[in-house]
Amino acid sequence: MSFNITPAKRLQSLPEQFFAKLVAKANARIAMGHDVINLGQGNPDLPTPPAIVERLKQAAENPLYHKYPPFRGFPFLKKAVAQRYKEDYGVELNPDTEVAVLFGGKSGLIEISQVLLNPGDVCLVPDPGYPDYWSGVALAGAEMTFMSLKEENDFLPDYAAITSDELSRAKLMFLNYPNNPTAATATSEFYEQTVAFAKENGIVVASDFAYGAIGFDGKHPISFMETEGAKDVGVEFYTLSKSYNMAGWRVGFAIGNPQIIEMINLIQDHMYCSLFGGIQEAAAEALTGSQQSVYDLVATYESRRNALYDALDEIGWKADKPAGSFFCWLPVPEGYTSMSFADLLLEQADVVVAPGSGFGTSGEGYVRLGLLTTEDRLREVAARIGRLGLF
Repeated sequence: MSFNITPAKRLQSLPEQFFAKLVAKANARIAMGHDVINLGQGNPDLPTPPAIVERLKQAAENPLYHKYPPFRGFPFLKKAVAQRYKEDYGVELNPDTEVAVLFGGKSGLIEISQVLLNPGDVCLVPDPGYPDYWSGVALAGAEMTFMSLKEENDFLPDYAAITSDELSRAKLMFLNYPNNPTAATATSEFYEQTVAFAKENGIVVASDFAYGAIGFDGKHPISFMETEGAKDVGVEFYTLSKSYNMAGWRVGFAIGNPQIIEMINLIQDHMYCSLFGGIQEAAAEALTGSQQSVYDLVATYESRRNALYDALDEIGWKADKPAGSFFCWLPVPEGYTSMSFADLLLEQADVVVAPGSGFGTSGEGYVRLGLLTTEDRLREVAARIGRLGLF
């Protein structure tokens, strides 16, 4: 007699994991012996700075960290977060009430939907945008209204395009600048407009600031929390993954509105003990130590960006250079969809890019490339694509 196991409805409601399919396609090509250059993912390619690694090595021997950590993280890490935001953005934070330690930024982006949304509630989501926003909304049983990010509007949402019915049910909104996948950055004026919009409509703002350290051409990205009134209406999520090449360490934090921070802490009380103390100490070292590694990393990405766009220009693939993040958002040539063009590049050039349609309907017509390999390999990408004679 067979035993039937039925998954919960929340699992059945989850969107398809877009990047899992992308990885599978790339791995199949590699298994065939091809020299594949994978620019399709957002996985930093450089190592964690030595001072951070060394701090973990030392901290691992501390018997205090061999016990369960405090549920809500060690106070020294929250103080380090507050110090970094004060120095970088002029934002004052109370470490005890306005900072939550996260298992990477992704966990917080999932948790915010769980603590704020009920079935029937609406979440405003950028289109194109990071697909894990969708996952959190689906797990909460809520609905999504997509805010189209268009090139003619500098890839910023148009709040006037949202209907009154959608606004009446909306409780949460995700924003992400520097943006994944479009690489656009936000202005102070846009954030001021956002605070006013959120207050008028009773909508919590979740600012995903994962790429907050990465801005080009001498411009430092703006934190939503710099805006007057931002703490009244929302929170910001940050990760050490991109700024310090610590993707595998799984350290992030949420900051901002104390009531929402308490909600995030509460749900995490029921799901986890906090991060290993040695990792928390290394994360504090990253935040409070010399930031030269961050400046060097941004310079590396900018140099890579320039090398790639010079090479793309030579083959006739024209696009504006990204203003921030380590992504490039490029239009596909006429006659192709995002998916068919991405498949063509893999099959005929051994280059992996992410089709824009995987980030939402408005992503159709674009592909996303990551600046996550050497300048020589990026030039090789352009040369391989150039040989296809598409531009």
